[in-house]
Amino acid sequence: MLNVNKTDLLRHHVPETLSDRFAAGAERLLTAMAGGFSRRYGGRVIVLETIAAVPAMVAASLLHLRCLRQLIDDRGWVRTFMEEAENQRAHLMAFVAIRRPSWSERWLIVLGQGTFYNAYFLLSLISGRSAHRLAGYLAERSVRGYSEYLGSLESGAVPNGPAPETAIAYWNLAPGAQLSDMIMAMREDEALHRDIHHAFADALAQGRIIPDRPGPVL
Repeated sequence: MLNVNKTDLLRHHVPETLSDRFAAGAERLLTAMAGGFSRRYGGRVIVLETIAAVPAMVAASLLHLRCLRQLIDDRGWVRTFMEEAENQRAHLMAFVAIRRPSWSERWLIVLGQGTFYNAYFLLSLISGRSAHRLAGYLAERSVRGYSEYLGSLESGAVPNGPAPETAIAYWNLAPGAQLSDMIMAMREDEALHRDIHHAFADALAQGRIIPDRPGPVL
């Protein structure tokens, strides 16, 4: 996993076009819906993480097929998106190890994931730029959310217990690592996802199918 400079963690892409503003508005709507359905932080994160892994998987499959059709090299982007999807799943399983979702949250996951997958797939077909921008804004929201949660852990407002063993192994954390260490690793992951999707959206805005160089591999 690559480290992200602290000054870059909260970097925000200011919406400049109609496509950007649509993506930013869609992100706010999705976040508000997730927050309204599940008041508990752990439950809300679990619901969001089941959705957060969708954009990368959709992007990987569509880019793979497009490169096959056009007989071009993907420059490593398909693998990058697949690893992002796997990374998001690791986030989910780390939180599941801390607290199992309730039955109502499980039903919300099924409904939310099914709806979002089809909507995001359709958006990607209509406007890949908007789809990647939306994924970038979702990652921005995750960075801010994890920063707020980290502050609660460090201040003592929320108990800072031990990180799950699966998280310690996945992020190669020190033995006896706490939840705050896990959250910091997740926050860096999300900052990288943000930069990858914004870079892809920028490339599409410039008329390029894919950026010149692949994003960082987690």
